[in-house]
Amino acid sequence: MHRVHADDGPEETLDPVGEAGWAEFRELAHRMVDDMLDHLSGLSTQPAWRPVPTEVRAALTQAVPRTGIGADAAYREFLRLIQPYPNGNLHPRFWGWVQGNGTPLGMMADMLAAGLNPHLGGFDQAPAMVEHQVIGWLAELLELPRNASGLLVTGGSMANILGVTVARYASLKAAGVDVREHGLQGEPGASSVPRLMCYGSAETHGWAQKAVELLGIGNTGFRRIAVGPEYRMDMAALGRTVARDRASGALPCCVIGTAGTVNTGATDDLEALAGFCREQKIWFHVDGAFGALLKLSQSLRPIVRGLEHADSVAFDLHKWGYLPFECACILVRHAELHREAFATSASYLAEESRGVIAGGLPFADRGIDLTRGFKALKVWLSFLAHGSDRYARLIEQNVAQARYLTQLVEADPDLQLLAPTALNIVCFRYAPAETRGWELNDLNREVLLRLQERGVAVPSATALSGQFAIRCANVNHRSTRADFRLLVEAVVDIGKELLEEAEPESGRSAETVYQIQNKAQHD
Repeated sequence: MHRVHADDGPEETLDPVGEAGWAEFRELAHRMVDDMLDHLSGLSTQPAWRPVPTEVRAALTQAVPRTGIGADAAYREFLRLIQPYPNGNLHPRFWGWVQGNGTPLGMMADMLAAGLNPHLGGFDQAPAMVEHQVIGWLAELLELPRNASGLLVTGGSMANILGVTVARYASLKAAGVDVREHGLQGEPGASSVPRLMCYGSAETHGWAQKAVELLGIGNTGFRRIAVGPEYRMDMAALGRTVARDRASGALPCCVIGTAGTVNTGATDDLEALAGFCREQKIWFHVDGAFGALLKLSQSLRPIVRGLEHADSVAFDLHKWGYLPFECACILVRHAELHREAFATSASYLAEESRGVIAGGLPFADRGIDLTRGFKALKVWLSFLAHGSDRYARLIEQNVAQARYLTQLVEADPDLQLLAPTALNIVCFRYAPAETRGWELNDLNREVLLRLQERGVAVPSATALSGQFAIRCANVNHRSTRADFRLLVEAVVDIGKELLEEAEPESGRSAETVYQIQNKAQHD
């Protein structure tokens, strides 16, 4: 018999060693928690954003360390180099893009999930049961069948891409094409695969272009349908486009309705889209990145009426679910089609009737990832702790705050609203009467940048009909009305400051102001 002899040398581990080592790490871990809670509890007294200093940038470009400095010293580097300089989305006056803020409980849930570190491909384990339960809860809240299939993923882009992938599979299956076996090239010797078409409004988020390119449909296969004055998809234009495509031999694959567009917060007529797709036998997908969760609110639910008829819905829980990144969800009405679109088999992953892999790997069969983290825990803990009604009230609060900001803008003669406030996004600009003939786009770009660089607030920007807009997208559970008053005051004050700096009597335009400011920052 071959004998294995133990090495005389010590064996290494990444755990603390011995009682003293664990005690030392426990003290550090408690300090980390206390420091982060101090950080969260003091957010309102901190700048909304800080530019990263040159010396910090230099430190974060150094070569890989070959010898460690220890956990305590490494944590001190985190406090020095990283904690003070995030993008600001925790702050009560962060309204940029559509980024959520996270919660203290969600933070601790992520710690617990990382501590357990379960593999969420499936397996016979409580964490997998939690994800099944969370998906059931979300389907119920969105008024989809409780037995709808679903998956928690990184973000809205991935959730949407998975939804369109199922739509592509289902459309081609109905046309007699096995896209998983033969791809879009088709089976050798068989008739050619029909050209697929997807449809969404001109306001559809950029993920849709990535999806059609990734799935082999191509950018020309995504029809961008015109919108009306309220930025909603023109149903008549959709009907004409689909009819033309069918007449040319193309196969409509899916229609994408948006619940809460990224530019203005508009929501397509989802009920009309559901009826159209049912009549035309086209897959109906809803991008509900933040708007889908309006279903939680009795008063706001009518805005997304029709979403419950979707074949698939994608939405983020790190937006109007307020959870830490990353946590999004794709729900698919037809569970078997969802599985057929992604499931694979391998002997090393074979399901057993008993043991750890009993029940198989259902989540691996619903998307691309085999290895997945325990995202469901922060959803589960948060819903248990707060209840869905509290989330409904917070969503209603955000919408009411957006309307309040709109009133402030409309009441100020120096400000101009640039789009209707359909939901939680307010687009406006600084446009006093005395700036006629000035370049307002450059002036407002500089107002926005100074707001951010001074740490006052973080709105973002968009362009509406060629006009630069300061854009506030409110999915912030920490914001108060006082924060919005401060924003409006700061926009006006900075605007006046810029006009004074520009010396209007000299004929310099706001574009010149912007160029001068940029030069000063880089000199």
